[in-house]
Amino acid sequence: MSNQPAPFSQSDLGKTQGGESRQLSPVAQLGNFMDKLKGQMALALPKHLTADRMTRLALTAFSTSQQLQRCNHQSIAASIMTAAQLGLEPGVNGAGFLIPYGTTCTFVPGWKGLVDLVARSGRGTVYTGVIFKDQNYTFTDGARRDLVIHNETDLDEASDITHAFAIGWVQGASMPIIELWTVGKITKHRDKYNKVGKKHYSFRDWEMYCRKIPLLQVLKYMPCSVEVSNAIAVSNAAEQGRGATIENGIVIDMDDQPTHTPAPVQEAAAVEHVDPDTGEIIPNDLQDYGSARE
Repeated sequence: MSNQPAPFSQSDLGKTQGGESRQLSPVAQLGNFMDKLKGQMALALPKHLTADRMTRLALTAFSTSQQLQRCNHQSIAASIMTAAQLGLEPGVNGAGFLIPYGTTCTFVPGWKGLVDLVARSGRGTVYTGVIFKDQNYTFTDGARRDLVIHNETDLDEASDITHAFAIGWVQGASMPIIELWTVGKITKHRDKYNKVGKKHYSFRDWEMYCRKIPLLQVLKYMPCSVEVSNAIAVSNAAEQGRGATIENGIVIDMDDQPTHTPAPVQEAAAVEHVDPDTGEIIPNDLQDYGSARE
């Protein structure tokens, strides 16, 4: 009989928190909790990541954020597993972030993580950026597409951003895919789907959110790997203040409850709908919610 640990699942998260000493610091308590999961984590991690490294990343983020220290340990572990199965390291080079919503932590892929996943697929490349109020640009769309920014900027405040854009190049295609959004349109998009008010991660990092929204629109035209599709599904869940985990290649949408009871399982490719009026990606469970346009 094999002595290997059983594959990691959501039920494992609820079995490991009991019995921790109340005298330990919050960081030490989380460390003990994560140590108990290392065997299961190791089976689920891609080859270039280790359970020790992912545990260190979780503890680093936890120790530097009082808001994360209010989150239950199960949701932190689930978020680390989601990041690991996407091959993204939270808090490293903007690949993704552990975001607290009340007492629940969720992993949110950053725009740099999405760019990296597309590059890994080998079927295209993407880039995203922002335009500040002192910059001039020329945008051409139609039979020929082009976006040219004519001058550099010394500005770096989020309040000075006027536009965000994303550009995708599909291997072998004759033209790029370009999305250019005003901050007004991005704000409207956020307000339309945001169910958690000021807790939404865009209030913590507006530039990251600005870059990611047009990037998600470009990605729907790009050849996507399973990892990219899953990352999009996780991002869509985060838009609503919910977490999402990945088990056996399937994205499981989680409600915002400390118990993390799984919602009905959906394949990553089936979680979006394209609004025919705007071309925006709309998660299926928000189609009715988003149908009444402001």
